[in-house]
Amino acid sequence: MSSGTLLAFDFGTKSIGVAIGQRITGTARPLTALKAQDGTPDWKVIEKILKEWQPDEVIVGLPLNMDGTEQPLTVRARKFANRLHGRFGVKVSLQDERLSTVEARAGLFEHGGFRALNKGSIDSASAVIILESWFDYHP
Repeated sequence: MSSGTLLAFDFGTKSIGVAIGQRITGTARPLTALKAQDGTPDWKVIEKILKEWQPDEVIVGLPLNMDGTEQPLTVRARKFANRLHGRFGVKVSLQDERLSTVEARAGLFEHGGFRALNKGSIDSASAVIILESWFDYHP
């Protein structure tokens, strides 16, 4: 039986935003962002998160240029998604994340000013936006 829980990642080379959401409500909330070394996360931490939340599916943000073309980070995000699937056997989908960081910064600034604009908060807020936009396209 499906729990309806989904996990989202906003891939980055220094920080990876994380969000958890529910299909039934179509909403998500941020979790603590993960540190990364040149795009490589601590896989044990990801394993712990997957065991704790037991998502039905994992969504990874796909960074594209505004015209829809790929950029160097696009390839790395796909590789991260493939590794998630390969290491943990979870279903992984990609979601266009254009402007998610801009939207996340605006929302955090609105609620907390400049002090709210730390890298981890922005990345996890971006993961929330990625997941909620995935819900919009996959009701």
